[in-house]
Formats: sequence, C-alpha cells, structure tokens
Amino acid sequence: LLDIGRSLLTETGLYVVAAVRVTLGLVLLFSAQLSRMPRTLRAIGIVIIIAGLITPLFGVERSASMFSWMSAQGPALVRVAAIFAIALGTLILYAATPRRSSAVRLQ
Repeated sequence: LLDIGRSLLTETGLYVVAAVRVTLGLVLLFSAQLSRMPRTLRAIGIVIIIAGLITPLFGVERSASMFSWMSAQGPALVRVAAIFAIALGTLILYAATPRRSSAVRLQ
C-alpha cells in the first residue's frame, strides 16, 4: 500500500487520483436515488468530489510530506486508516444496494 502511495506522488499521479475521486463521487451521486440510503450516498459522493477537486491544489511537495509523516508514524496509523477505509467501503456497499420492493419481501 505504501509503495502504491509513493508511486502516486507525482504531478500526473495527483491528477489521476483526483480524476478517480471525482469519477467515484459522481457515480455515487448519480446512483444514490436507487439506493437504500440516498442521502448518505449523496453526502459521501459530494465529500469525495470535493476531495478530488482539492487534491491537485495540495501539490506534490505537500502530499509527499503528509505521506512521509503518515508512514513514519508506524503501522498502527496505517492500520487505523485501512480499517476506516474498509468500514467506509462496507457502508457504501450496503447503501448502494437497491431497495427491496414490497413484492420481493412477500416471497
């Protein structure tokens, strides 16, 4: 994970991360209406879009210093960040599943 992070600490890498974030945010935003938790997915989508838009503004140098600080904190912080990412991914996965219709529940 740290190697992947290091490889993205370039100008092009930051733009790629920004584009992926904005795309993922838009997918969540537009698919929210059909989900179990539309307001939650819209909110998460908006936060991800904003994060994607400000990613290039941080610049390579600041991103590298933040990355160095995080990796210097040891494996505990990396594990906490990974647990947070897994929890958020699980929430998005649950929220993104379509609502069950009343006809399906009766069967």
